[in-house]
Amino acid sequence: MKKIFLLATALLGCVHLMAQQPANMIVKTANGAVVRTEVTEVEKITFADTLYNTTGEGYRILEASELCWPEDRLLPCFLPPAAVMNTLNMNDAKLSDEERVMFCTLQGIVNRTCPRILLYNHNEEDKKIWPTAHGLGIDDSHVLAATNPSKPYNLVKMFEEEIKGLVLYSNSRSSHYSNLAVTIAGLDRLLPVTAEIRDKLVANGMDFPVVENLTSLTMTTATGVYTYLYDNYWSRCSHRLLISERPNIPYVHDIGAACGSACVWLDPRNEDEGLLLDKMLEDMTPGRDIVLGWYPEERSGVGEATKYGLSSVPADFFENTTVYTAVNKPVKIPAVPKRPKLENKVYATIYISDGDNIQYCQHAMAKIFGESGRGKIPLNWTISPALVDFSPSMLNYYYGKATTNDCFVSGPSGLGYAMPYDAHNSRYYAKSSSSELITPYTQLTQRYIEKAGLRVITVWDDISNAQRAAYAKNCSYLYGLTINDWERQNGRLTTRIQSKRLPIAVLYPCYANGVDVIADFFNRDIVNFTGEKPMFVTGQATVWDAGPDKLAALKERLNTLSPGNVNIVRADHWFSYFCEANHLPFNITMLQDMVITSSPTKTSIKNAANGSPSTGYMWISKATGTNWVQLDFKESYQINRYVVRHAETAGLAPQLNSRDFTVETSLDGETWTTVGSHTNNTAPVTEASITPVEARYVRVNVTNGGADGYVRIGDIEVYGAVPKP
Repeated sequence: MKKIFLLATALLGCVHLMAQQPANMIVKTANGAVVRTEVTEVEKITFADTLYNTTGEGYRILEASELCWPEDRLLPCFLPPAAVMNTLNMNDAKLSDEERVMFCTLQGIVNRTCPRILLYNHNEEDKKIWPTAHGLGIDDSHVLAATNPSKPYNLVKMFEEEIKGLVLYSNSRSSHYSNLAVTIAGLDRLLPVTAEIRDKLVANGMDFPVVENLTSLTMTTATGVYTYLYDNYWSRCSHRLLISERPNIPYVHDIGAACGSACVWLDPRNEDEGLLLDKMLEDMTPGRDIVLGWYPEERSGVGEATKYGLSSVPADFFENTTVYTAVNKPVKIPAVPKRPKLENKVYATIYISDGDNIQYCQHAMAKIFGESGRGKIPLNWTISPALVDFSPSMLNYYYGKATTNDCFVSGPSGLGYAMPYDAHNSRYYAKSSSSELITPYTQLTQRYIEKAGLRVITVWDDISNAQRAAYAKNCSYLYGLTINDWERQNGRLTTRIQSKRLPIAVLYPCYANGVDVIADFFNRDIVNFTGEKPMFVTGQATVWDAGPDKLAALKERLNTLSPGNVNIVRADHWFSYFCEANHLPFNITMLQDMVITSSPTKTSIKNAANGSPSTGYMWISKATGTNWVQLDFKESYQINRYVVRHAETAGLAPQLNSRDFTVETSLDGETWTTVGSHTNNTAPVTEASITPVEARYVRVNVTNGGADGYVRIGDIEVYGAVPKP
């Protein structure tokens, strides 16, 4: 049946074609409901009125309140970038901090309607990397049109019809007026300007009216300025996103202005500022809303948000969010290499800090990842799962360049930065006795680590029993957690098992500044290795002191500690080995000896269980009757769980998910027992825990595939434990 939607014209900009097949349309109806439907099902769209503003290019000018913002996204849905993207190198233009703030605010207001401005503000990486990774400037379909840096105000002139006026402010009494002005500007399509900037606008033929004049305000403290913001504007701001950014740092102002979010810089170590920040955090929803930017002091700021169950996404120097989030492409999760048999060896794994900060992922990591030492030994790269929404193409850039020795894991402590326990100050920010606040955080984390393909999380610094239980219950995608041993507690921390399935390993050392430090810490255990059973050691290096070029020497150093006995492995393999050695369930499809057979397939048989559900790694079949995949693990295991990922996990349409299928087990490959039967499935992932059953074989039988007649299996996982002697 064809569908007819009645929308208010003010919501036209919420119609957004997603990069899926067939294309999804996201619309927002007049009553505010967000609806997803197939474009082919829409007969026509009508409107409740006819009054709205358009640009000369024909774009419907959006207000912040009109953005389409689904509950399951960190950021709103933006239209794809325009064919011509206007760029400005703000360094070459020699702009002041206040001017940069104004241009970033302009960027957010303009890109809210359709991304048409890209700004260069950071010089750490090659400026071509990220536009190219997002498909911008690579051919005539997406042109980068540079603004003459000697005439930067020409960029404002191009979009003056989308600006209603000015917020006039002065930082003479306090630099925090800049953040107040940015907040107001995003709400009402204004530009935040000082008197000097206004004079430059006039000199360039733009005499905008002053809509808000803040120069008569007399507050001199952060508390005073942001109390004024709270009393007069907070109720109008979007509470989905709070920008915490040092005044005159012009980076994430674009997404803040686009969303109509408040921009503050409050220090919770100051009692008055902390109380005001708390009032804002209390109005935000745990498990959905985030704080974006940074804090005056790391632990107190992150900890304050953690008190309210909120994620902090560090992003103080992340630029062009409103451009890169609009390139909405599926994440291409790399296939996972199979691992050899468990031996009585020392298994070591190394984490490189600290990819929770997406500005690190955008800038410093781009250079470090290019070091020639990368790929010589297995290393674990911390990266932010928030990039799934902020810049999926950034994840794809790193994933596409990765070797089989590059394993990606989540930075502290999942989706965004959270600090349940502060070991430096011996303080729990989240309640240690319950999972009340950590539950929505871990539920949000589960969604995003699965979208990003991250199986391990580093946690700052430690977690209570209830918090461990929340991760185990809500983050089924995890292979393991790590915590930090700062050597400040009484005695050394030890690895623990939560809920009989989730290992919580100790980084010992954590934040080591060199190969020697890691080797010395590891040797505290390796010196006691007897070869009678496996041993496991983990450590973390600071990326600023020990990148891949230096860490490549670790292999030789560890070999001298116990010649021939130390294997450096990826984090996912490390947790797999650890679980096998301790008779815990682990993903046995990771085993090197596993053999896969299947009904006739259009793709590689191995794609059915290679650790990636993404397109290019998907098993596809269209056999007559039952389509099947059989896994032979060569030995029997106590199988207790299976996971089947369907077409939707690769970004394809939900209608392509397999509908009817069964899962069977067998000891001999002849006699089969059905352990799971699924009919009318619409979910992207089927996950089932079963009564443990001893089996060598597992078979998935699909009797009703996707709507187009094909059966697509993104990935199969089977969890089993080695029977105890």
